[in-house]
Amino acid sequence: MANTAAPVSIHHPTGEVEFHVTYLDTDTGRVRREDFQDLMAAERFASAQLRDADSWAVIDQVDTTPAKRLVA
Repeated sequence: MANTAAPVSIHHPTGEVEFHVTYLDTDTGRVRREDFQDLMAAERFASAQLRDADSWAVIDQVDTTPAKRLVA
């Protein structure tokens, strides 16, 4: 299986960011998410989830600046 990744900008001019790793837990068949403050930690975790041909993981960079968050 090829380990491919989309380019991610690690430079964020203002505010704070966190990285959400969404992945398929092949043991349970459920989609799960883990949050990280560090891109390299998120990439290591995502790579560790790629255990077989059915596995997948996606890293999203999320702006956590309070002005950009929605309140329900």
